Amino acid sequence: MRTSASLRRKLISVAAVSATLLTAATTVAAAQEPAPHAPTAVPTARTEAAPGTPAERLIVGYKSGAAEATSNKAARADAAAKGDTAGESLDFERRLGSGAALVGLGGDATTKDVADVVSAYRADPQVAYVVPDRLNKPQATPNDTEYAKQWDLFETTAGMRVPGAWDVATGTGVTVAVIDTGYVAHSDLAANIVPGYDFISDATVANDGNGRDSDPSDPGDWTAADECQSGDPAYGSSWHGTHVAGTIAAVTGNGKGVAGIAHGAKVSPLRVLGKCGGYDSDIIDAITWASGGTVSGVPANTNVAKVINMSLGGGGSCTTATQSAINAAVGRGTTVVVAAGNSNANASNYSPASCANVVSVAATDRQGNRSYYSNYGTVVDVAAPGGETDSVTSNGILSTLNSGTKGPSTENYAYYQGTSMAAPHIAGLAALMKSANASLTPAQIESAIKANARTLPGTCSGGCGAGLADAAKTVQAVSGSGGSTGGTTFTSTTALSIPDAGSAVESPITVSGRGGNAPSALRVAVDITHTYRGDLVVDLVAPDGSTYRLKSSSGSDSADDVKATYTVNASTETADGTWKLRVRDTAAQDTGRLNGWSLTF
Repeated sequence: MRTSASLRRKLISVAAVSATLLTAATTVAAAQEPAPHAPTAVPTARTEAAPGTPAERLIVGYKSGAAEATSNKAARADAAAKGDTAGESLDFERRLGSGAALVGLGGDATTKDVADVVSAYRADPQVAYVVPDRLNKPQATPNDTEYAKQWDLFETTAGMRVPGAWDVATGTGVTVAVIDTGYVAHSDLAANIVPGYDFISDATVANDGNGRDSDPSDPGDWTAADECQSGDPAYGSSWHGTHVAGTIAAVTGNGKGVAGIAHGAKVSPLRVLGKCGGYDSDIIDAITWASGGTVSGVPANTNVAKVINMSLGGGGSCTTATQSAINAAVGRGTTVVVAAGNSNANASNYSPASCANVVSVAATDRQGNRSYYSNYGTVVDVAAPGGETDSVTSNGILSTLNSGTKGPSTENYAYYQGTSMAAPHIAGLAALMKSANASLTPAQIESAIKANARTLPGTCSGGCGAGLADAAKTVQAVSGSGGSTGGTTFTSTTALSIPDAGSAVESPITVSGRGGNAPSALRVAVDITHTYRGDLVVDLVAPDGSTYRLKSSSGSDSADDVKATYTVNASTETADGTWKLRVRDTAAQDTGRLNGWSLTF
């Protein structure tokens, strides 16, 4: 049975449609030795100070028969004597639990001073050892053998700066549902997999001999030429869901393979994509079940997800059916992350990228530009690394995979590219945030990701949302360590037409339950589609009628659209009440639409 092209939802990964070539050309052996600069294990002390390195204290171990081994008085006298020998003033500070003596050098000891003192102790036959009292720090850098190739996690220019977030959270206590092709066994991921479900109801699409069941194992999604529709080439199996899952939660610090962004989290694989794609109806049921809703004929979910990742999509705007399922999931407290799409087109024409209440993710390359294939536009919320692998494979996203061209074979790792790869970076970040602060709502998670994103280091024609997500800054923010937490967000999604050179339009938002005054950094996010934004004047109107200018008209600004977040000092205004966004077109010939706006306190 062929799946209707109008109904199926294809994988959003450029690499997914050429998995055979990618796997053959770019697979990385799991046993490959780490690069010379590969990071150290987690957690570990710093390497021992080199001989003569300045230190403030020494740990001196005496042989068991020495008086200094048990007598603090004798150890103090010995420290004074060694100080005299070296020309330094030493001080016995205390006895350690091991029996060793802690000896202070003072804060002004030079390299030579330390070397002289160490030499004096080493010359004493009663001293078993003398070592510096080193300062240890937690190390959140994995020892995974392929981690040095995961530029998307750690590079400061265009990576997502994930290691800085690991000092705060690793995703512990959070389950992420990966709604995708299912899961093929992989030793670098297995420990973080919890039970999921196979939601594919059509046995032909399922390719596993049956319909829905409790086994989300991925049998492969390979297709023969013309199997899905006339003109389609043959495709090898993509193992797409396993690649996505590895980015989110590959086991980390295990001395092999890759590191997962939220490696303390668990992944629940939900299978909705098989041969030729997957139906909306199955995806809707998976969204419902993943978030704790009830699906007829399916047992209750014992691994309810606080984050859903959907690296999938198809043409056409978000349907009411899909939107309803997403709204219900978000209402149950689950953050929904989706890929923007790989058509180099406006994401508003694709689903679920255009759905409301999702975090829609564009892809960037290793230089921080919008990847050539990535969709864009006002519905995009944020960007994350998706890579490009056309000429240099190491510029793709490396994750867990399988070498089988049809059914499963040996596990491996491979570079893929796509917004399919960008979305799990944000899903992993959402898991880190929820782990750092369990009280966060989906709206707060989305708001904080956008509020703490940084300007793209490269370019993005068409719009990449708030910018490049910054994991360290965002997680620190929601945990109270700094940055912008996002606060409570009030949103209007009612679209209003902006008349050409006409009277102003006003969109209201009623704020309640805040009490007191608005903050000195009230954030106003505005989403306007317009063919000449220089014509527009945008004002925020407070409940008492006070007006705050957000944007003035400009004859020299010929760009289109207004998608920006403004900060207003509204500390003299009462927070509760009806706030309005006022938009006016000041010149003829161009029209537009206010798509929505929000206030974040």
